[in-house]
Amino acid sequence: MDALAFRTRWYPSYLQPDSTAGLFELILWREQQAQKNLGDNLVATIGDSRFGIAPKLSNDLANETGYTFRSAGVAGTDPRSWYYMLRDLDPTARRYRAIVFGVNNYDDEDEVFLPDDDIRALHYCIARLRLTDALEFAGSFHDPNLRWQAFRGTLLKGLVYQADFHEFLSNPAKRIRRIRRDHRGYEEWTYAYVGSDVSMAGLEIDWKTLAAKLPPGADDNQLSTVQSFLLRPPVPQTGRLAAFRREWLGRILDRYRGSRTRMIFLRLPRGPIPRPAFLARSTGSIVRELALRPNVMLVDEHAFDALEHPWLFHDGMHMNKPGVELFSTMLAREIARMLGAPE
Repeated sequence: MDALAFRTRWYPSYLQPDSTAGLFELILWREQQAQKNLGDNLVATIGDSRFGIAPKLSNDLANETGYTFRSAGVAGTDPRSWYYMLRDLDPTARRYRAIVFGVNNYDDEDEVFLPDDDIRALHYCIARLRLTDALEFAGSFHDPNLRWQAFRGTLLKGLVYQADFHEFLSNPAKRIRRIRRDHRGYEEWTYAYVGSDVSMAGLEIDWKTLAAKLPPGADDNQLSTVQSFLLRPPVPQTGRLAAFRREWLGRILDRYRGSRTRMIFLRLPRGPIPRPAFLARSTGSIVRELALRPNVMLVDEHAFDALEHPWLFHDGMHMNKPGVELFSTMLAREIARMLGAPE
């Protein structure tokens, strides 16, 4: 019964768009549709909410760069989710001229929150997980309880879809109308989106005491992102982030071995005020190690340092409208320079 209900393509196409699984599926669907109408010189960017690109602004430079840019990133995701996104978005591993991965740092530095135990990945990827994925997906979690939860959810998807399915049954017609409306307008709504005009101008940080002076009128989101992202204290290093990156970024690169597609790593702007080097606790750099492979490229880690100012961010992590506008054009030119003349 679980397989009949949830392993067909019908139900995943009607997931609540505001849910993690629904957003993941909606972005995947949007990019699959875009592939049909765009040429061979297509560049996909993938990352989380910090990868603030407005594809329309990058593509306004198409006559100069020769490339078309798309965004397949989903807020809250990590390389594990990116693997399952790309597996179904690009099944031949040859559709894109390049795929650009946005990462916070080229160095491997464990933080309090580690992605190998982020159970949200189960909810993002649930529609993409196959029975044959159960063991490897579950085994990628560090906590035994989360391994069991991931294994059980991959086998019996109804356990993951339960809340969504209950809501669907309460008013199926309303859900179906919402999905059809979103499919008609989602490309237009998101293609040129550049974010908020809110600025962090006036932010000051004392790195010795890890204390911040926020701009007047700062809201709870600005305060929490400054505290969690910028003012986080160093933690003991276990190497778990490095192992996670080696497994999942390595799996993505293995899929594209021998492909025409170039894999490009990019260090995102570090924040409105970058954390100083004395707070870093690097254990190495899997990203730089992977960049030694033949089809992998590494953007200069200082390429976007000019954007690391409070007036170009709307909170402690995310660029605002002026920041996104500058980043989108700088990114297009930098990737085009690295790739050279389009085919």
